[in-house]
Amino acid sequence: MFLPRRIQRQSGRYSRVDDIPYALPVNSQGSPALMAAFTVDARRVAALLPGNELHPLRVSRDKGVLLISVIDYKKTDIGAYIEFSIALACTHGRRPAPPLVPLLFPKRFGVGQYVVDLPVNTEVSVKGGKGIWGMPKHLARLDFKQENGSVSSRYAEGGQEAVRVRIERPAHAWLPIRTSAVNYCAFRGMLMKSSIYFRGRFGFRIGRKAWATLELGDHPRVQALRDLSISPRAFFTGFFPSSSGVLDDHFEAWFLTQPTLPMSTYPEGLESVVDLGQDQTPMPPPDGAGVPTRSISENTQGVWP
Repeated sequence: MFLPRRIQRQSGRYSRVDDIPYALPVNSQGSPALMAAFTVDARRVAALLPGNELHPLRVSRDKGVLLISVIDYKKTDIGAYIEFSIALACTHGRRPAPPLVPLLFPKRFGVGQYVVDLPVNTEVSVKGGKGIWGMPKHLARLDFKQENGSVSSRYAEGGQEAVRVRIERPAHAWLPIRTSAVNYCAFRGMLMKSSIYFRGRFGFRIGRKAWATLELGDHPRVQALRDLSISPRAFFTGFFPSSSGVLDDHFEAWFLTQPTLPMSTYPEGLESVVDLGQDQTPMPPPDGAGVPTRSISENTQGVWP
């Protein structure tokens, strides 16, 4: 795996941040992961992005991208946990970028994903991910299942369904991947940028061969997704049977700005993490198989297992 030299130099050293012990680098091993991408209305994406420096990454003049990624972390410094990421592909800069061009020059255009929601199922993951890197983590009930040729995950909180995603598992994870990705998150009134480096063998499907279902429940956390005009079909799905990753301990943060003085911190501040502990016990998975209130995908088949 390609890692910045600074991370390589720190390998084998230790840190304790917010009383959480870390052996550097901050890594994970043996983690299966699913991914699904859907087109959305780029103008509505722009309205959800905070500040004035993030812009929708457009795949056409008026289409942006919603990214759903679920990782079943098997081995990390803070134990095993599941992470369910709901994000919008974006660029960073003074002005919006032309469609598709940023994919050719990702560093120049600051290509990444703005993380809208990031439920996890252990307390310590919330404490570290949000308190240190500013990620919008919160406790929820999650699962990750591989069965009958599919990979799926459910997300529920407070007795309410939030999101369910299922993809058809590719027959072979044949492509060796070594790459990096950038996360942008809003926390404490700041925009926070972090990087992750990961590798693994990847199976994927594009276009009409990409089969996925996405269902939204009635939880308030996902209501904003309803206004994005999510496409009924995924245009990309992918699966890592096993992946390894490194979360860079170096990150950037700068103030979010608005035309007028904000009335409150966007979207929350340190009060949401200061009293958290380090419990590594996973929340129980969602109960039952109640169907969420809205199915996004036209290619939903049968009843959710």
